[in-house]
Amino acid sequence: MAETGLPEGWEVRHSNSKNLPYYFNSSTKESRWEAPAGTDIDKLKMYMAQYHSAAQIGRDGVGSGAGKIRASHLLIKHRDSRRPSSWREPEITRPKEEAIATLLGHEARIRSGQVSLGDLAVSESDCSSARKRGDLGYFGRGEMQKEFEDAAFALKPGEVSHVVETASGVHLIERLE
Repeated sequence: MAETGLPEGWEVRHSNSKNLPYYFNSSTKESRWEAPAGTDIDKLKMYMAQYHSAAQIGRDGVGSGAGKIRASHLLIKHRDSRRPSSWREPEITRPKEEAIATLLGHEARIRSGQVSLGDLAVSESDCSSARKRGDLGYFGRGEMQKEFEDAAFALKPGEVSHVVETASGVHLIERLE
């Protein structure tokens, strides 16, 4: 067991839509609000107090401490996504190739200056952050899926990524701060 007290394969992540921590198993792609069976609750309480306490959360409800960045994204889910449903579509059946092709079309429009990622995210993103123009708020290392995090931290403020694939689907990411 790691310092979190969670069983092997589990980690604590932060839900930007609910501004709450949750538990994610990177092997099975399972996510849940309650600690999984086999958790050392005392260790978990200590970890949560140290890394997810109110003292680390800013007045706007989002941590913006050292080492954190702010990004927005546009997510297109496909039938093999972790949760193939969204606020836009209750059941997503498109293949991954179609999701990538759609995202490449959006990327071309953004790069040509026709539209901003935030403006497109409002109507085209399968993430609930669409209502906030794709804004995920501030996050640090270890709070997002690794592929997403690596791409976001590699960007300079104002830059937009190419297609980034995660268990959630395919994304375009814009680093805001």
